[in-house]
Amino acid sequence: MGMRIRVLSSVALAAIILSACTSTQSASPVAAPVAPAPTASIGPQIDGPVLGPDGRCTGTSAGTATAIEPGIAECDLVRLKGKPATDVLVGESGKGQREVQVLYSEPGGRELYFFVNNRLDRVVKP
Repeated sequence: MGMRIRVLSSVALAAIILSACTSTQSASPVAAPVAPAPTASIGPQIDGPVLGPDGRCTGTSAGTATAIEPGIAECDLVRLKGKPATDVLVGESGKGQREVQVLYSEPGGRELYFFVNNRLDRVVKP
């Protein structure tokens, strides 16, 4: 009888192994590792110092601009003008960009400078 039980146990074991190998049931899916969601940056990324609402630079400008032309930085404008702005409006566009309007009241009229992300975009001299 001892031998018979071992044979039956071996047969039962073989049946279980065979059943597992030929099963048509699908195994439960294994979850793939999920990469963390990128963190949203707050506000636009700006290079260099910028003008605050009081018209002062937030840091020391590299001062590389030699003329008032599109692409110069906000603090370069103040440095080239040689005096603080009459008025400065700082805001953010619906596109997540920093927008700054710098007004200079000059003897010959007003000059309005528009900056986007610390770069001069356009000048209006009405």
